[in-house]
Amino acid sequence: MSTPSTHVEVLLVLALLSCSPGIVWSNTLCQQTNDEVRPHSVSITEFGAVGDGVTLNTKAFQNAIFYLNSFADKGGAKLFVPAGRWLTGSFDLISHLTLWLDKDAVILGSTNPEDWPVVDPLPSYGRGRELPGRRHKSLVYGRNLTDVIITGNNGTIDGQGSIWWSMFRNKTLDYTRPHLIELMNSTGVLISNLTLLNSPFWTVHPVYCSHVTVQKVAIFAPLDSPNTDGIDPDSSDNVCIEDCYISTGDDLIAIKSGWDEYGIAYGRPCTNIVIHRLVGKTQTSAGIAIGSEMSGGVSEVHVEDVQFYDSNTAIRIKTSPGRGGYVRNIYVSNVTLINVDIAIRFTGLYGEHPNDAYDPNALPVIEKITIKDVVGENIKTAGLIEGIEGDNFVNVCLSNIVLNVSSNYPWNCSYVKGYSDLVLPEACEPLKERIFPEHCSDCYYMSNQIQSSKGQNRGAWFMSW
Repeated sequence: MSTPSTHVEVLLVLALLSCSPGIVWSNTLCQQTNDEVRPHSVSITEFGAVGDGVTLNTKAFQNAIFYLNSFADKGGAKLFVPAGRWLTGSFDLISHLTLWLDKDAVILGSTNPEDWPVVDPLPSYGRGRELPGRRHKSLVYGRNLTDVIITGNNGTIDGQGSIWWSMFRNKTLDYTRPHLIELMNSTGVLISNLTLLNSPFWTVHPVYCSHVTVQKVAIFAPLDSPNTDGIDPDSSDNVCIEDCYISTGDDLIAIKSGWDEYGIAYGRPCTNIVIHRLVGKTQTSAGIAIGSEMSGGVSEVHVEDVQFYDSNTAIRIKTSPGRGGYVRNIYVSNVTLINVDIAIRFTGLYGEHPNDAYDPNALPVIEKITIKDVVGENIKTAGLIEGIEGDNFVNVCLSNIVLNVSSNYPWNCSYVKGYSDLVLPEACEPLKERIFPEHCSDCYYMSNQIQSSKGQNRGAWFMSW
């Protein structure tokens, strides 16, 4: 015999089904970038490299890649890095190249800043991110490339970033710190099966790129190391990040698209970003962040099956007056949290501007943000959602969220408008209006919860009734 609660559940399921869009996302959303065997291969040792951790091998890497460039139109080539500790400064990749690291291979970044050349600032930033003017080139760098693979048998790239962190803390930097891996204006990029350590600054930075895949990568930096973001897709499209573990001193993933007036003028959005099966922790920052540099716009971001623990924040959007741009059509689902201070945080007054020339009336548009199927244990605050006065964040939709929260004031919301269903603790007043059935179209990608809940969050179906 059915019970009243069963009838309620059935009615809610029917409402959810009525909200389901026609789009169906598969479990594996990454398009596999070309990883075929290259017809030509050389070892770095053939160019005089010595893997003793002391000998500087920058010239060996540069010469090997210069030689392999002759095979770019013959199916491409592979540069093999065998077991050893290969100290080097910055070097540039080429198109149709595979950089392949053996299991016990470690590429070490030089601790001499002079081995990291200085390059122009990114046009969408207008200056170095930390200091006006130019910036240091990343350890592994490439621009205007096609078909680039950085992979191996779980080899390691270690930026030896402590010298850079010290210069940052001591305010002795001359230029903005370098990334570990940066690819610009490139397409068909695969980064996989690697361990990335101790980046001086952001670890993996695809900027102005298309069709980038990052898979099975572990990224580590000390939890107090400054600005050591894990993966930062920046003004890029069709980026897929899957099966990664990240533990760093800043955001694990930060999606960006330019800084204030420079990002507005450059106008290249970050769009079609897929993040699947990410695990990690950050004591200072967020698991998934959008911004704060988002002036070119960020849209169509799908995050599914992520776990964050011992962290400051799980999901965060950062913006400010002067940014302009937009963040819209964001979908986050199947999130597991343990020991996280703030589960959901939107910050509308983040600040940080490249100079005083920004337009304070360039207000960002934040809309259609869906967060659903979330469970959390030992959470301090469920949500801190702060929009901008006169520029409300709208159509923020929360569904099927159950958090074990210690605070007596689990939600703090201002200048935000949206909807919620099946949220415990109960959502803040501006988000209390029900999603189903009348506001389905206001919420981005409200697909079938029965299919997406995957059992672990099914308890939330019953706890609200």
